[in-house]
Amino acid sequence: MAIGRCGRPKWQPARYRPRMLFAQRHWAGLEDGSITLAFRRWRTPRVRAGHRYRTPAGVLEVDAVDVVELDAISDDEARRAGFPDRAQLVRALERKREGAVHRIAFHHAGPDPRIELRAQADLSADEVAELRARLEDLDARTRRGPWTRDYLRLIAERPGVLAAELAPLVGRPRLPFKADVRRLKELGLTESLDVGYRLSPRGQALLAALDER
Repeated sequence: MAIGRCGRPKWQPARYRPRMLFAQRHWAGLEDGSITLAFRRWRTPRVRAGHRYRTPAGVLEVDAVDVVELDAISDDEARRAGFPDRAQLVRALERKREGAVHRIAFHHAGPDPRIELRAQADLSADEVAELRARLEDLDARTRRGPWTRDYLRLIAERPGVLAAELAPLVGRPRLPFKADVRRLKELGLTESLDVGYRLSPRGQALLAALDER
C-alpha cells in the first residue's frame, strides 16, 4: 500500500467490486464470521471467486461460486447462510423462480477501508491538492458541468435529508443523484445515515480548505 508524506496510507482507487446485498439481520453474522455462505438465484453469476465485495458489515472475499440443486442444500449450509434451517432458506429461494441456484462461499476480509479514510480530517496541502484534482476529474466526466462542490455544500447544509428531497435541488433524478453521492463516498468525503447523508470529518475538512481558496 502506498504511504503518503504524512505517514498515513495514501488514497488509491478502490479495488473492490460492487456491493453484495444482504438483509440487515445477517450483518452481525457476516462481521463475526458465523455466516460464510450465501445462496442466490441468478441467470449468470454476479460475483467471482477471488474478488472482494463491500457489505454493510465490511469486506467479503469470495472463495468459491457453484451452481447447486435445491435438494442438495443441507441444514448446516442453511445455518451457515444465516437461516435457522434448510426449509426457510428454500422458501426464500423459491420466491424467485428464474435462474439457477448459486452457492457463494466467502470469508470476512476486514472492515470497509473507507471508514478509516472518512476520519482522516487533518489534511496536508498535498492531500487537499490530490482530492481537489479528483473532484475536478469527476466534474470533467459529465456534460452538465462542475457538480462535486455543489453536492458537498448541499449535504453539509442539509444532513440527514432524504435523497429524494436533495436531488431536485441540484436538478437530478433521485437514482443518478445517489450514484453521484457514492462517487464522493469512494473518496471518504460523505457517509450514509439511516436517512440521508452527512459529510465525513474528511469531507468537512476538504470543503473548508476549498472554500478558503
